Amino acid sequence: MSNQKLSDGGACCSPLAREPLTEDWAGDLARMFKALGDPVRLRLLSLIASHAGGEACVCDISESFDLSQPTISHHLKVLRAAGLLGCERRSTWVYYWVIPSALQQLSAVLLTESGTAVPSPTCAEAQA
Repeated sequence: MSNQKLSDGGACCSPLAREPLTEDWAGDLARMFKALGDPVRLRLLSLIASHAGGEACVCDISESFDLSQPTISHHLKVLRAAGLLGCERRSTWVYYWVIPSALQQLSAVLLTESGTAVPSPTCAEAQA
């Protein structure tokens, strides 16, 4: 993911209606929204986010789908490539968690002028 949005004076905290997106930031956001545009990936993200402790083993979420393990792994890879999930291998299993700052970016860009923006810690650091 590009760091352009972090270095241009806090653009990562600006709602879409207030200021035009940079080309890099638009590309990053489009990858995240595209990843969430698939119902399986959206459900995967939701299952992981709502799992006890905020992380889930692939073995815990696979049984929720009528899909093969390679297909689930592909969807998880797309979510990771979009910057929405982090993961760690522990023994033979891989554990996944949602990256909160990615969801904050998605929600912040969609705020309207009447909404109140709450910048993520990353945005606050970029503005300092």
